[in-house]
Amino acid sequence: MKRSFTIPFVSVLLLASCSQKENKPTTEETLQLTQSELAQAVADQDSLLSLMNDISEGMAQIKELEHILASPSINNETADKRQKIKDDIIAIQKELASRRDRLDALEKKLKKSQSDNSTLQKSIETLRAQIDDQDQTINSLRTSLANANSHIEVLTHDVDSLNSTVAIVDQARQEAEDQNVNLNNELATCFYALGNKKELKEHNLIETGFLRKTKVMPSDYESSYFTRADKRTLTLLPLHSTKAKVITNQPTDSYTIESDANGMKSLRITDPTRFWQVSNFLIVQID
Repeated sequence: MKRSFTIPFVSVLLLASCSQKENKPTTEETLQLTQSELAQAVADQDSLLSLMNDISEGMAQIKELEHILASPSINNETADKRQKIKDDIIAIQKELASRRDRLDALEKKLKKSQSDNSTLQKSIETLRAQIDDQDQTINSLRTSLANANSHIEVLTHDVDSLNSTVAIVDQARQEAEDQNVNLNNELATCFYALGNKKELKEHNLIETGFLRKTKVMPSDYESSYFTRADKRTLTLLPLHSTKAKVITNQPTDSYTIESDANGMKSLRITDPTRFWQVSNFLIVQID
């Protein structure tokens, strides 16, 4: 990049040299040039060369930013990285403004000078055009960065909305699963009551009398007398008695009455589906 700016400048100096040879000043005219004027001319040329180098470096910085912003990965950069790019763009814009001011100041000096400065003036105009091009490019990059930030904000909003939707769906699914669990638990709930004839009658679970067959009351059970259980886990029910009789309507082929070594009875449910098919209530008389 530096070579592209230096070559035109060398050409300018060569043209100036040729012009000087074609219009070779006399000895008297040479003597009229003061040391101050020569020093000023050299200083102006140095300033112009310095500006050319600065502009070349600025172009390299802009090309690097162009490459970064043109990359698809810009949308994946962090907010800190994008802020760094924005700060770099602002810094380059300030440098371009400073170079423009330096060119303006040099041009004013040349206009005040009485010597022929047309060649340097053309160089100044060329550099000013290059600064204008860089200024337009950096403004375009600033717009590209703003568009990238807007695109990222839209994507972020979409992601947030999607996350919210997913959260709502997850919540609804969890609620449905909870309801399903509760329903299954409810369907699996059963109740059993153990007691002698007198206790069962006192709690309005059975009806009996002299020479009358024991009859299970059809409804209005006193629920506090029953024990709540789970059909899925209730397979063996200790009865704590040497006598036992199931008086509800569970199928006789869905359970057995077992005795341990001491003659204590237990109810073993062999077919839970059939056992609880008629009723979720079990009453066992233990006398």
